[in-house]
Amino acid sequence: MNTKKHLISLIALLITTFALVAHADTLNFRKAKKELQKVYSDNQISFYCGCTFSSQLKAGSKTKKRLTPDWDSCGYTPRKQPNRASRIEWEHVMPAHHFGQHMQCWRDGGRKVCKKDNVFKEMEGDMHNLVPAIGEVNGDRSNFKYGMIENESRVYGSCDAEVDFKGKRFEPSPSVRGDIARTYFYMSERYNVRLSKQQRQLLSAWDKLDPVDDWERTKNKRIESIQGNSNPFIQ
Repeated sequence: MNTKKHLISLIALLITTFALVAHADTLNFRKAKKELQKVYSDNQISFYCGCTFSSQLKAGSKTKKRLTPDWDSCGYTPRKQPNRASRIEWEHVMPAHHFGQHMQCWRDGGRKVCKKDNVFKEMEGDMHNLVPAIGEVNGDRSNFKYGMIENESRVYGSCDAEVDFKGKRFEPSPSVRGDIARTYFYMSERYNVRLSKQQRQLLSAWDKLDPVDDWERTKNKRIESIQGNSNPFIQ
């Protein structure tokens, strides 16, 4: 009887593993970024700063394009890196460092080693955790935790995003704080990523202060149609 139960459990585990491997193969980070351009085709607005963006030819190229933000649309002023600020990048709301550090591959060699891990590839390419951001802001945010920053000056012109490099903290605009909270809750539940008590308290407050809007619902449905699952925290 015990042998039979063990065999059933083993078969179930193999089926789950096979499905996860197949899923990760189709939704890695590279492919997810291409699919997200379709998701955002009629809502090309950067996450943190609210800049409109569009696909334009790269400087000096006749064929290659990249997503380019319109700084004037949101009053953006580069802090230090105008070149990186001139492109849109796909930002992990929950940084790869946060969800990767709990994995053995990360302890064995960080993101480079985890690139070969199918579970990590699925997490890295999960479209519910990816948003379009101005490259410079994405780079400055790095893997900093979200939080409130007192008396910190804005360094990106009119963009309502603040960064404390010394304290390794990033304060987003109130208009996206709920989106961030629901993304963190999703990643924590789906991949069993640990959140501290302090994080949960802050994110719970943000979730209530910035409720789900129509675009968030639309995006959730579009990603579900491509990726096969929705964010249950978006109702």
